[in-house]
Amino acid sequence: MGGMSFLRRRSGSPAGPDFDVLAMDPGDWPGHFGAMMMSAPDGSCQGIFLRYDLFGGRGPAMFIGNLPEGSPARDAADGVPFEVHQLLEALENDEPVEFVSAEDFPVMLGDDLLIVKKVKVSEERVFCAQFGRSDGVQVTIASWDRPISDDLYQLLKPLPAEMFQQG
Repeated sequence: MGGMSFLRRRSGSPAGPDFDVLAMDPGDWPGHFGAMMMSAPDGSCQGIFLRYDLFGGRGPAMFIGNLPEGSPARDAADGVPFEVHQLLEALENDEPVEFVSAEDFPVMLGDDLLIVKKVKVSEERVFCAQFGRSDGVQVTIASWDRPISDDLYQLLKPLPAEMFQQG
C-alpha cells in the first residue's frame, strides 16, 4: 500500500484521542477533505465522518461514516443511512429521500472477502455502500452522482480501533 498519505489531526474534543485519519491518498483526490467526530456526552466517540469535496465549488462528492457499536447514528428510523442524510444536507438538497432496497455483494480485498451491503434510496444520484469491520465499526460510504467502484475499497485504510474508545 505504498504512497498512502495520512492526515494527522488533533481531535476537537478534549476527551477524544489524537487520531490518524485515513483515507484515500489526497494526491488522488482533486478537492478538499474534511473530518469530524461525533461525541457522546461522556466524551466517547460515536462516529468519525470524512467528507470529500470537489474543487470548483461543486460541493461534497462523498461522505464516509465510521460508526462504532452503540452509536445512535446507526439506528436509521427510516432505513436511510445517516451518512446519506448528511451528504444530502451538505449538498443543500432538501428533497425527501426514502429507503428503497439493500443487497449484499461480495468484494475481494486481496485474499479477504468483504461483504458489502449496497443501499438504494429514492434519490437516484446517491450511491451508498456499507460494511462491518471486524471490530464492530460500521463503515458507510455515500457518494453523489458517482457509482462506488470495487477499487474504492482497496484505497480505504481502516481508522484504528483506539479512536472509538473513550479517551
